[in-house]
Amino acid sequence: SSLLLMSGVVVAVGLCRRLARRRLYSRPLLFAFLVEMFSTFQICACTNELSLLGNVEPKPHTALTLTYGFTVLHGLTLAGSACNPCGTLQPMWDGGTSLGMGGLKIAAQFVAALLARVFMHFIWSLEMAEPHLGALSQGCSSPMQTTEMQAFCIELLFSVVFQLAVLRSESVNPKYRVHLIALLITMLVYAGGNLTGAIFNPALAFSLHADCFYDKFLSYSIVYWIAPCLGKFLIFYMF
Repeated sequence: SSLLLMSGVVVAVGLCRRLARRRLYSRPLLFAFLVEMFSTFQICACTNELSLLGNVEPKPHTALTLTYGFTVLHGLTLAGSACNPCGTLQPMWDGGTSLGMGGLKIAAQFVAALLARVFMHFIWSLEMAEPHLGALSQGCSSPMQTTEMQAFCIELLFSVVFQLAVLRSESVNPKYRVHLIALLITMLVYAGGNLTGAIFNPALAFSLHADCFYDKFLSYSIVYWIAPCLGKFLIFYMF
């Protein structure tokens, strides 16, 4: 049921992106907003569902395999979308994207993160699959299983490694590049998923753990918003 749900989200987002491309291409601002929103919605919705499958046997092989598979699927179906505020900062810094367009895309990413959370909570309330049972009663299921300083350093390091890999793999054939990035993300999740969740995406972090941001806004904003963005600026400085 979970696999069908995530596959349905991917298909629906693909249809919405195609419809937006056909009907709204002459309106660049609305087109950019909707395409970025649809793409980020796909990643956030699927990752919300994947977060419930972490305890499916055999652990952690099932969760890591699904992480790799759906990361490849996202890479193949969401080409041209950043789906990450940190990724949107690079063209803004380089001058390839105006401040207004960059801000519009970041707004779309956070809107999508919230919509994905609302949508998945509605689906979970229907309790169509076993992992959905009791999913809404968890509240702030904190992914931070270490000190705030260590969590900050981990998310900062993972952001630097991920952004650096993205830059260094730009010359790789796209059909191989998507597998390299997916393998790296899977390795980072395996290495730090039990400590911080290995998210390094501010919009995704908000979608997954909005309750934790409400309860401990300063702590979570430092770890899951500031650390990834700081990692991106370190890459700017290095290159």
